[in-house]
Amino acid sequence: VIDATSLGWGTRVKGFIACFAIGCLCSLLGSCLLWVPGKGLTLFAVFYTLGNIASIGSTLFLMGPMKQLKRMFEPTRLIATIVMLLCLILTLCSAFWWRKEGLALLFCILQFFALAWYSISFIPFAR
Repeated sequence: VIDATSLGWGTRVKGFIACFAIGCLCSLLGSCLLWVPGKGLTLFAVFYTLGNIASIGSTLFLMGPMKQLKRMFEPTRLIATIVMLLCLILTLCSAFWWRKEGLALLFCILQFFALAWYSISFIPFAR
């Protein structure tokens, strides 16, 4: 079973690149949709969040899901992970459930900084 479900290094890199490209495309599309009258800010928040989720998901191809989860919740990056995930969830809640566009934009900005903080936590001595 393990041999049938494991991916080769070339396949992992291709999966990473594809998923990361989809994430960048979603974020770019969200930025373009920001200028749509009426629902532009909500569309931006949703596509920007989906892009960040896809970008984070791309690293699952390189490390594997269990190793990624273990590393995400290590004590050195636990707070960064919680803040990042909370910002992702709050952005979607403010866009769909609360219907507060300004709050969604605020959470997108916080999402950017939280994702940068989370990414920096993987670089030794960068924090």
